Formats: sequence, C-alpha cells, structure tokens
Amino acid sequence: MSKTLPLTDPAVWSDHIFDGHWRKATRLISVVEPATGDELGRVGAIDLVALPDLARRAMAAQQIWAATPAEERAAIMRRAADLLTQEKEEIVGLIMRETGGVRGKAETELNGTIGELIHSAALLISPDGQVLPHPDPTKLSIARRVPLGLVAVITPWNFPMLLAMRSVAPAIALGNAVILKPDPQTPIVGGAILARMFEEAGVPAGLFTIVNGGGDVGEALISLPQVRLVTFTGSTGVGRRVGELAGKNLKKVALELGGKSPFIVLDDADLEAAASAGAWGSFLHQGQICMASGRHIVDRKVVDDYLEILTRKAAQLKVGDPYRGEGVAIGPIINARQLSNIDEIVRNSVTAGARLLTGGLGEGPFYRPTVLADVNPQVPAYHLEIFGPVAPVVVAEDEEDAIRIANDTEYGLSSAVQTASLERGLRVASQIRAGMVHINDQTISDLPGIPFGGIGQSGNGSRFGSTTNWDEFTHWQWMTIGSSPTRYPF
Repeated sequence: MSKTLPLTDPAVWSDHIFDGHWRKATRLISVVEPATGDELGRVGAIDLVALPDLARRAMAAQQIWAATPAEERAAIMRRAADLLTQEKEEIVGLIMRETGGVRGKAETELNGTIGELIHSAALLISPDGQVLPHPDPTKLSIARRVPLGLVAVITPWNFPMLLAMRSVAPAIALGNAVILKPDPQTPIVGGAILARMFEEAGVPAGLFTIVNGGGDVGEALISLPQVRLVTFTGSTGVGRRVGELAGKNLKKVALELGGKSPFIVLDDADLEAAASAGAWGSFLHQGQICMASGRHIVDRKVVDDYLEILTRKAAQLKVGDPYRGEGVAIGPIINARQLSNIDEIVRNSVTAGARLLTGGLGEGPFYRPTVLADVNPQVPAYHLEIFGPVAPVVVAEDEEDAIRIANDTEYGLSSAVQTASLERGLRVASQIRAGMVHINDQTISDLPGIPFGGIGQSGNGSRFGSTTNWDEFTHWQWMTIGSSPTRYPF
C-alpha cells in the first residue's frame, strides 16, 4: 500500500477524530508545546454518546480480524514498523516538541515503538495451544489461546507512543480490537500518528480507534460492556480508580503504575561510573519516568565522595528547549502543576532537614537538576514519587541496611545495585522486592522481549512484553474433539 500523505502531516488528523475513518470533530483539544507554550496542533475530542457505537463497530471488525491468517496479521505489523522507520526524523522531532524530551529520549521512544511492532509480529510464530491428556483415548483434548475481543488502552504523557504500542501492538497482533485513549497532553504522537500508521499499514477500519478526552472519557471507556481488558499506565492514585471500575464490571485489568526505584551504591562501587548511572536514572526526561531512580542509597563510607561527583554532574547539565537548543540535557516539565509539585516536595524536604546541594530552582517551564543530601524517613523526598529531576541521597550503614532502606517503600517497580563484586550484587539484588533489578546499571530499562511490570503499589503483577503478552491479551479455551457422539445413560 502506497502512502498518500506523511504520517506527521496535520492535514489528515488536525481537527479530526479517528474511528477507523477521519471525521471532522465538533470539539477540539489544543496541544501545547511544553517548552514554549505555543500550540502544536489540535485533535478532535470524542463525544461520550458515541462510545457504545465505536465499541460495536470494533467488535464487528474484531470477528473478521481474529479469523485473518496469522501471517497476514504479522505482515501488517511489520508494515507499520516500516512506516515509522521511513519518517524517523520527523517523528523524533515531534516527540521532542510534544513531550519536552531530549533527542536521545525521543529516539529511544521511537525505536522502542518500532521494536514493539516487530516483536508482536514475531509472537505469531509461537504455539497458541497445547495438547492435554484425556482419560478417553478416543478423544482429543486441547487448550488454546483465543483473543479477548476488545481491549481498552489508557496511556500517559511521558512516553506516549511507546507506552501505547506496548499494549496496542500485541493486542492487535493476537487478534483483538483496540480502543486507545491517549493522555490529552500528548494526543498527537500518542494517538494521531499511530492511527495514521495503522491506517496506512492496512489494519481494517474500526479495529483500532482513538478516543481523546479527559477522565470522564476514560471512565466511560472502562465501563463499556464489550471491553474485556483494560491496560493502564499512569499514577498509582488513578490506577486504583481504574482497578475499581474494572473490578466492578468483572474485567481483566493490567496496571503499570508509579515507582520509587532504589539505586544502591555499595562501598566497593566505581563511584564515577555509579554517579553517572545515578544521574541518568534520576535526570533522564526530567525524572518524569516511573522507573526513575527515586532514592540513591549510598554506603556511609563512600557517600561524601559520591555526593561530590553526583552534584558536579548535575550542575553541569544544560537546561533548556531540547528541540531548539544545542547540547540540552534537561528539557521542560510537562506542565505548571507538575513543576509546582516538584518544587513543593523539594522545599518541604529542605525544611524537614535535607541539604540542597544543587538545583532546587524553577526557571519558566524548566526545573534545574537537583541533589538532596541527608534524606531520611522524615523527609518528603524519601517516600514520595517526585516525577521530576531530583536525586534524593540516603545514607546506608552497610549492605544489610541498604537492602532494608530499598524495601522501605510501598512501590516495587525497578531497582539497581552498583558494586565491584558480582557475588554481592546478586546477593543484594535477590533481596530487593521489585519487578526488575539491574546489577551495575541504573533503574531505567525496557525492551520489547522482557516481562515488564512491578509489584505493590507499582502494579497488580501484570507483565507487558515477551511471551507474557499471550497471558495478558488472550484467554484459555479448552476444547475436546471426539470422532463420534458420546452416549450417556440419560
């Protein structure tokens, strides 16, 4: 299929909704570039009364799609990946502008999105069932994975394209229909571009739908009777509400929520390398990542040296508009409310006894990378997910104390350990309560082929990626086959 207009061309999606076709919208959402405050574009907002009809059309399309040969579905997923690759530079620039991310973040997000599509196509070479024993040798007993039907995907603003595709790609590849609700702050790269991509790749009309709007749209989407799975990525507070609505309606729900990921530095670590990883883990994308290094837990023997190196690295990072400025490492905070929240946590932490070593200053939409020393359980930065470029440093007396502090949290998403000893690293890592742990690396890492997810207040144990996609986006059906009718005494 040859493309008509580029995926990024607003002539197609501007002022429109997408329900399998582009239709002129009666209500619009203005998308603001966080670095400048300028309007980046406008997308159509969905009318709540239209949702039931969208769900019915999605289910009609799903019935046909589920019967489509796996090879054909896989080819469409690969075609979608090729379309993103062809417009890589334009899409990277749009991600930078809409999310406020630096180029490296935008490139990582796009590459990850492409990877999710390719990996989802590869899922279709996996066995989709198994033969089970049966006491009657004349019967064949099998268990097979079948599509759920309609999947609702609700995504955040920080990595809108990647975190959408992490659910959308495997759901569609495995035979489901999808209704995607992007965050209203990032509905272009998180919605419109994906709709254009699937449209051009040949996904049947109605199988993939975008619904733009606020929390009322999300709640109405979750409550649709046709939706059998809701995947949600976002804050723990909103995740609880999503889980409540899904449970009330007996729907399956996959929650990927907040984090306070521990970054442990033992006394034998390479401090220069550790501080480099720690700075990346706390400051990448302005700390607006669920896996960000939320607490640097450093052995007392080396904490002074570590603080000196980390503070130097933080102070050297250039702050500004990443799309227009050379060498910018720290871009804008997504909105004024979030910036105010970051600043409030930092100020309250200093009041409670933390030492501000660098940063702690907002400049327009930007917040300087911040290092806090002497952080303890009485300091807000110890427990709260900050979602900003802040590195709280906590002193540990020894290895055992570091493990205790790492587990002193309601979250359990990611974690990391820095040490010169692989034996120590494995010993510590095995005792951290988290869905992911990295030895001699930082806390932010994701690949299409891994079981991504957390425990505790970081999620309900669901996993995205790898063969676990079969568990999330299909269900088991038991089937028995007999060559002749079974006769009973009734």
